[in-house]
Amino acid sequence: MIPELSIVIPCFNEEENVRAICAAVTAEAARQVRSHEILLIDNKSTDATREHMRALCAEDPRIRAIFNNRNYGQMRSPTYGIYQAEGAAVIGMCADFQDPPAMIGEFVRQWRAGAQIVLGQRRSERASPVLGAVRRLGYALLRKFGDTPVIPGATGFGLFDREVVDTLAAWNEPEPFFRGMLVESGFRLAIVPVDRPERAAGTSKNGLGSLASFALSGLAGSARSLLRLPILLALLAAGIALLTLVAGLVTGPNLALLGLALGFGMFAVVLLFLGLIGDQVRMLAERSRNVPLVIEAERINFPPERRRPAARTLIRRP
Repeated sequence: MIPELSIVIPCFNEEENVRAICAAVTAEAARQVRSHEILLIDNKSTDATREHMRALCAEDPRIRAIFNNRNYGQMRSPTYGIYQAEGAAVIGMCADFQDPPAMIGEFVRQWRAGAQIVLGQRRSERASPVLGAVRRLGYALLRKFGDTPVIPGATGFGLFDREVVDTLAAWNEPEPFFRGMLVESGFRLAIVPVDRPERAAGTSKNGLGSLASFALSGLAGSARSLLRLPILLALLAAGIALLTLVAGLVTGPNLALLGLALGFGMFAVVLLFLGLIGDQVRMLAERSRNVPLVIEAERINFPPERRRPAARTLIRRP
């Protein structure tokens, strides 16, 4: 029987949280919907997460698990899990309690009232000054150059109607910037404010490098207007550098050095945008190869007929 609600929880080294989050989600879902499933997708954990997942699946047939054969990053694995869910509505949330299970009821109420996408918007972010600056820069770039509006504080924690999930799964995105795709799809959207609690246990996997990579992938995948900017920036940089260099040669060596420095600085900016274009070219190549979002090593508690072709499933047989 198709469940009314699927809750998808991506995991990576969450041995301290996975059992507790399943218990909390099960209790909340039982109060809100007629039937539900929990889909855990593990991104090649190196701790005891998979052992806990196996035990949970053995204890409760409503808990299902997918084990990736390697780590596919924080864009591909969570999205793939959402595409593999079967519920009339699908909720995506983190395993560490930073996405509070208590919000499930409000998400379901908004969905039953007609919203096809319900996104939780964090009222505040707890992060170091450096990580906070990276987040703000990423949001600013997406607001400025993105093809569709970005919702600050909406990290992907939310509920998605079956029609939304099936539509996005058919888009064939090799590195899906899911929160951007949701807005781009144009389905009826509701925003729900969320107070973000502290992480329950363990450490966050989203360091400076992963956040920067996520922001760049989001830009490359959802800011097609950037394709035209490098030419304009290159012309502007060349003109400014030339004028400053000429002025420096006439009036003194300091301005000449300034002109060279400015030229090199603008050249670095151009290289950044060329890198984004290169990433877009890479995504085009990935689309032509039809690479799956993840390759599964194993799945547990799925009926034999549960296979969603739109999600480009590929299972490696042992």
